[in-house]
Amino acid sequence: MSVNQQAHTGPPYGQPQPGYQGYQQPAYGAQSLPGVPQSQYGAYNGPMPGYQQPVPPQGSLRAAPTSGAPPPTSGASHPSGHLAYSQFEHGDVQNGIPASAAPMQRWVGPSSYPPTTGAPRPPAMPGPPLPGQTVAGPPSSQPNHVSSPPPPSTMAGLHPGPPMGGLHGPSPPTHPPQPGYQMQQNGSFGQVRGPQPNYGGAYPGAPNYGSPPGPPPPPKRLDPDSIPSPQLNELPPQQKPRHRIDPDAIPSPIQVIEDDRNNRGSEPFVTGVRGQVPPLVTTNFLVKDQGNASPRYIRCTSYNIPCTSDMAKQSQVPLAAIIKPLATLPPEETLPYLVDHGESGPVRCNRCKAYMCPFMQFIEGGRRFQCCFCSCVTEVPPHYFQHLDHTGKRVDFYDRPELSLGSYEFLATVDYCKNNKFPSPPAFIFMIDVSYNAVKSGLVRLICEELKSLLDYLPREGNMEESAIRVGFVTYNKVLHFYNVKSSLAQPQMMVVSDVADMFVPLLDGFLVNVNESRTVIASLLDQIPEMFADTRETETVFAPVIQAGLEALKAAECAGKLFVFHTSLPIAEAPGKLKNRDDRKLINTDKEKTLFQPQTSFYNNLAKDCVAQGCCVDLFLFPNQYLDVATLGVVPYQTGGSIYKYAYFQLETDQYRFLNDLRRDVQKEVGFDAVMRVRTSTGIRATDFFGAFYMSNTTDVEMAGLDCDKTITVEFKHDDKLSEDSGALLQCALLYTSCAGQRRLRIHNLSLNCCTQLADLYRNCETDTLINYLAKYAYRGVLSSPVKTVRDALINQCAQILACYRKNCASPSSAGQLILPECMKLLPVYLNCVLKSDVLQPGPEVTTDDRAYIRQLVTSMDVAETNVFFYPRLLPLTKADVDSDSLPAAIRNSEERLSKGDIYLLENGLNIFVWVGVSVQQSLIQNLFGVSSFSQISNALSTLPVLENPFSKKVRSVVDMLQGQRSRYMKLIIVKQEDKLEMLFKHFLVEDKSLSGGASYVDFLCHMHKEIRQLLS
Repeated sequence: MSVNQQAHTGPPYGQPQPGYQGYQQPAYGAQSLPGVPQSQYGAYNGPMPGYQQPVPPQGSLRAAPTSGAPPPTSGASHPSGHLAYSQFEHGDVQNGIPASAAPMQRWVGPSSYPPTTGAPRPPAMPGPPLPGQTVAGPPSSQPNHVSSPPPPSTMAGLHPGPPMGGLHGPSPPTHPPQPGYQMQQNGSFGQVRGPQPNYGGAYPGAPNYGSPPGPPPPPKRLDPDSIPSPQLNELPPQQKPRHRIDPDAIPSPIQVIEDDRNNRGSEPFVTGVRGQVPPLVTTNFLVKDQGNASPRYIRCTSYNIPCTSDMAKQSQVPLAAIIKPLATLPPEETLPYLVDHGESGPVRCNRCKAYMCPFMQFIEGGRRFQCCFCSCVTEVPPHYFQHLDHTGKRVDFYDRPELSLGSYEFLATVDYCKNNKFPSPPAFIFMIDVSYNAVKSGLVRLICEELKSLLDYLPREGNMEESAIRVGFVTYNKVLHFYNVKSSLAQPQMMVVSDVADMFVPLLDGFLVNVNESRTVIASLLDQIPEMFADTRETETVFAPVIQAGLEALKAAECAGKLFVFHTSLPIAEAPGKLKNRDDRKLINTDKEKTLFQPQTSFYNNLAKDCVAQGCCVDLFLFPNQYLDVATLGVVPYQTGGSIYKYAYFQLETDQYRFLNDLRRDVQKEVGFDAVMRVRTSTGIRATDFFGAFYMSNTTDVEMAGLDCDKTITVEFKHDDKLSEDSGALLQCALLYTSCAGQRRLRIHNLSLNCCTQLADLYRNCETDTLINYLAKYAYRGVLSSPVKTVRDALINQCAQILACYRKNCASPSSAGQLILPECMKLLPVYLNCVLKSDVLQPGPEVTTDDRAYIRQLVTSMDVAETNVFFYPRLLPLTKADVDSDSLPAAIRNSEERLSKGDIYLLENGLNIFVWVGVSVQQSLIQNLFGVSSFSQISNALSTLPVLENPFSKKVRSVVDMLQGQRSRYMKLIIVKQEDKLEMLFKHFLVEDKSLSGGASYVDFLCHMHKEIRQLLS
């Protein structure tokens, strides 16, 4: 269950909602708490008017269409360019029938895709250079996580980057029945080749399936024995193999996303019904919380889980939740209410300690309640007692968020605090590498200039005048320099600690200060640092002692906090945590490859453990010019819940804008400190496995020194008993954390799921995007302990088993030559192939070891929307954009044959934005977008588009800004000219095509999966 929308920095929350008569509401009850800032959210006051909750029978299914609807790939033609995109996430859509009718359950008509034998299509563009050709490229045009060699050198076959796409995520839609196409006996749909949404007409050679007149010809079979296996290294890239399958006749991510937007984007998603599958992450929709947590906080791989472990094993569908506890909500949705129960604290079950929630059952006239998780009966505390109405509900049901909403917060009492005392507000410590590389590149001066203004934007709570966060400064190379910036000083004072083996903080008073009080001293320090180190010749750095220093400073101040470390090189100076260069490409595809992903030494694991105990979170900004061992340096940020940002071959003119945007957002975003999360489940299932950026000292508690609004924790559940269809299954995620003002809080998210005894119900309620998010994280953890080939084979095998189980138990009997996929998993093969071809699991020749380690860590805490666009990038035809509308142009499929050399396209994957320019683009368009008169004059070195006063330039820049606003990191802009050396890199992201590193095309992989499924069934 990941969370739907990307962070959206909009106007302050808390516009009064209809029905919540704009009270100031710090706590519950109208009394404000002493010492607690007034919150700006309206008081909670009953259900939203106008959203009467439908109560259809539990688990009622959608009626199966009486006539077979054509598979979505071939739907009626959609006018291109009419997707309504909102300002914070992608277009509107709704899956199937209008949201208000029945609980959202997808209809599982199987989609079957008969083989077609169209002639090979003429290639749309000349192919890429042959593998042997050299491709030189300046580092300025490298994607975000990709390290190119230093400027002068050339490189062979440039194409790093995660070929990871993921359209924001389809779980396939259902289609309203369309009259006129009879269901064939074998359970497949008659295919109708209508025009695809955003490609001209049907491909001329495509046969027209299922035309009513005339007896049908015998079905052509996919003969699995003659199907090439995915590793197609033999063919040179420009010889297109004969397509045995028309690419337009196989499931299209674009079509599924489009359909979901059209079907489910217009109605609010009301969370009152158990086990509803939410709209896709690519659909822009509004959530109304009526008792279950919003999909922005929790997404599940399936919303209807098998009643028994045998059934779960048979289907092989993993049961997992992707949880984003502090997700940012769009401005039109209400933030979780803060409930204050005073000194007694939140009401909890006596036995399992679950928190009061909408699923607890009050009995004996309201004097006791029965726990929905463990069935234990607990006395209701006298202050919490309330009478029940004639239905058994408490009469204050609508006045209490914890009884009527899926997500809410409790103010924690002193019992929930470390050492039984309330926490101090957190601190931010900025730790700047001042070695030769950092100074020479202009990085030190840039950071110091930016911090002068950025310190005014530290996170603050509610309507507080200023932030409660204190700040401190350290610079370092082989030794550490601490600065006293006490407000009473005329000038800052520097203290040097050269004994890095035994780190201590040389001053207490004056190191961590309030920004406003010490403003002039801080400004003076930031002016002096670049001058002090301007002539440095010191090239060596330390790393572990820097983190130890920050940790000691927070310990001395008795507070939690965050270290912002800006670092440039492998720490080879004599000190604890010293590293050696162990980069070795010869290990790739051997049993020792896993060592490249593991830390060199256990020193950093122990350091991370100490940081978590203190609530010291580390965010690391890396600026490497060569190998710097991200796998080891990343251990502390990763285990403390922090983030890593990487800018290979940092150059001031091309990279400063991206770095400054990332830094601003990282400093300003919402963070909870000293956090502990526990997931409770109702009897029958339990949380068994966890993935993400955190530390665990026992089997149940996820500990994070810091947890920000972008991080997700993935939890896998296993059966430990039988479940019942009547009671369903419940999850409760409780996060205890310290807010940026030093307030201790509990954030609670509850979710109820259906349970089934029929496999068809499981397959009808899965979410493919969430499944892929889980499978990618599972595989990326697997490479730490197993050879990459083993991990890849296990992924293919698990997905073949999932689809074979469906074919065997749920699909109508049909010829073995047909591939039949569940409606809501029909994109599983295309997305799985993208994961298999990603740089972590199948690196191209120029992807560095650091790139792979960086991507591996990044993906592990991504939400579903981020993995979706990362594995299947979004490709937009800019020349088709309507300059007068606010919407994005309609996306097209990720394949070279969809590109026309007369057009300009944009491809984004959450880390990079490529603008690809065809060789035959009209000269006027080139003039309007780049301000030059011909194709040959377009510069590859642009890192931003020129600001030109014409409608096309304004439209393209607004599209880029809109996409940047949807992502948690600022994407690097890379201009690619057709037939240019950088085109190899761009083609790496056209994930439906064969990759140069040996990854299969979508068509070939689908055939391979079909072969695997048939082997399992026979």
